[in-house]
Amino acid sequence: MRLRTLFAASTALALALPAVTHAQVAEAPDATDTAPGKATGPAPQTGDQEIVVTARKRAETLLDVPIAATAISGNTLTERGINSVREAATLTPGLNITSDGSGRAFVSIRGVGVTLVQSVQPGVGLFINGIYQPNTSYLNNPLLDIDRIEVLRGPQGTLYGKNTLGGAINVITRQPSNEVEARGNFSFAGPDDSFLASASVSGPIIKDVLQVRLAAGHRQQDGFLRNTLLGIDASPFKTDSLNGTIRFVPTGDVVLTINGYYDWVKGANTPYARVTGPTNYSRSVQFNVPSRVEYRYRGVNARLETPIDAINSKFTFVGSYDARNGVSPNTDADFGPVDLARANGTDKLRTKTVETRLDTEIGTTLSSLIGLFYSREETGAFDRTRILPANLTRLTNNATKADTYAAFGTLFWKPSTAWEVALGLRYDHEDRRADGNVSISVGAATLPTTVTTAQLKSDQVQPRLSVTRHWSSQLMTYASVARGYRGGGFNAPTAPIRQYKGDSAWTYEVGTKYVSPDRKFSLSGDVFYNDYSDYIGLNSIAPAAGGGLVTVDLNSGDIESYGAELEATLRPVSNWSINGSVTYVHARLTDSSPYTLVTGRRLSSDRLTFQPDWSGNLYSDYTIPIGNTDSLMLTGGVTFKGSRLAGTLNETTPTILKGYALVNTAITYRSGPLELAIFANNLLQKDYFDAYIEKTTLQLAGLPASDLGIIGDRRRIGARLGFRF
Repeated sequence: MRLRTLFAASTALALALPAVTHAQVAEAPDATDTAPGKATGPAPQTGDQEIVVTARKRAETLLDVPIAATAISGNTLTERGINSVREAATLTPGLNITSDGSGRAFVSIRGVGVTLVQSVQPGVGLFINGIYQPNTSYLNNPLLDIDRIEVLRGPQGTLYGKNTLGGAINVITRQPSNEVEARGNFSFAGPDDSFLASASVSGPIIKDVLQVRLAAGHRQQDGFLRNTLLGIDASPFKTDSLNGTIRFVPTGDVVLTINGYYDWVKGANTPYARVTGPTNYSRSVQFNVPSRVEYRYRGVNARLETPIDAINSKFTFVGSYDARNGVSPNTDADFGPVDLARANGTDKLRTKTVETRLDTEIGTTLSSLIGLFYSREETGAFDRTRILPANLTRLTNNATKADTYAAFGTLFWKPSTAWEVALGLRYDHEDRRADGNVSISVGAATLPTTVTTAQLKSDQVQPRLSVTRHWSSQLMTYASVARGYRGGGFNAPTAPIRQYKGDSAWTYEVGTKYVSPDRKFSLSGDVFYNDYSDYIGLNSIAPAAGGGLVTVDLNSGDIESYGAELEATLRPVSNWSINGSVTYVHARLTDSSPYTLVTGRRLSSDRLTFQPDWSGNLYSDYTIPIGNTDSLMLTGGVTFKGSRLAGTLNETTPTILKGYALVNTAITYRSGPLELAIFANNLLQKDYFDAYIEKTTLQLAGLPASDLGIIGDRRRIGARLGFRF
């Protein structure tokens, strides 16, 4: 929810009324690639336990990894019409992502790690080629030339660090090839003029020594919301992306890989429509200004790998620099047709990371992975909120710096081919500092500026123990226990609590994975229990220093989360694959007294915001050979989410959003290196809410009261052309 600007407006309004009125990039092959010109049956899909991943920073199949993990190949993403990590969540058990703007996303895994505002550190870690991204807005960014997405469920702090208490998402781009290769993907769909164009080229400069890859993409769409007050589209979206990789092998097994990227993202800034309830699917937004936002992301990283034969080890060094700049030039802060409040602002984020890692074979049964990590995060944000009738302006500046130091290690013991015991431990030291000031003026009169500083330090240990039993080459079971934590943060200078501590979770998990001898059936399943403490939950409002109200993030209490996940792939015949997953998560607040203590208010429900109890997907792909090289693939699928709690501060009556199911279908014709598809998403024109804020939030802010909702995309029908040479 866009509560930062909303409550900044409420603070100014309340004052005015009385006074005036880690990591390693995978080099495993793309599991779904086939040779150009060869017509085959369906490629391996989500749920296939033989896909090679680097979940433990070693190349292993999913069948060998004692983690609840899902790998989605790049080809599957293209075939399903998925263009962002947020969209890919529909194919992943336990992963729940909701968004209400181009630069905002709310993410959790199994109800753990919920992040509702961008100022709170993520509870689910996002990594691009193993490089940590410290903000959930990256989940909306375009996916370009992707090899696969790996989603690891449960705490991953031992290998991936803090802010992975819910799990980790690793997006892995394709690596340069030793042969010249070109790919392209173009699609157009209506009725909102959704257009996508992307292409990549890869090949050697010096064969076996120097290879390069370059990819570019453009995406735009008008969206399905309409600003009826201004007569314009309310939720347009446009991105331009460029990324590239250089791979240098000067000698032997020494490999240097350099990646760089640049993304431009333009879109709508929280385009909420005023609605009368959770079944009023209005697409009419009534903002006085277009309320646009623009982000620019850029970064570069390098990875050096070299063997150290004297100690039977492989040494890896990773360094990265990532930057994000955002600007919101003019936003309607009251979300309605009456021109009461306007806001504009800028923000920036800079992240630098360094990691070293040593992977050592100690003996025939023992190996280890140890490393050191350092990161520096710097943020800066400026917000100007104006209450127009009162000629009142509030200026807010916030800046933070954060240093994180970590040491980690995992010992792998394999006493026999059937057993493995892995014991890992990570120590993190985090030092965060914040400086901020708030100034308020009414006409020519200016109130004294509020200036505050704050510091937050934490020392955390994240252990993980897993025991794996391979009953055969097709069947394994595992049991694990792990702890993860998320770092704390800071509220506005006028908030009654300037800082809040991090939250943590212990997860206990038992799972099994199976692949049939004929490789026609694969299955993975798990049950889990999460003991989640000091939950950084739904942000709320509280009295502000000097009067009025201010938004606060706080530790809302403790959560108990348990459930089960099931994921499978079935190939009844060579040309037909069926794959899908289902998840049940019972995530409930067991103690919300810390929330009441700070806000003086109670919660109307023990459910977590936007978290469904049930979710899942089911897809079928059937390929019909036509001649020697041509084929026709028929695809049908459904994704679903159960009922969810809306964003609400109501103390007595919870607002529940209805569950929904979306039907998608496609017909794909392949001829040699060319591919032509006709597709339809949300075929049955299902109405549903992506995000929702109940009216109590506006009432407490002193703004005209109404529920606010963002309706999900309607039916899109289009065509896609792809090639690979």
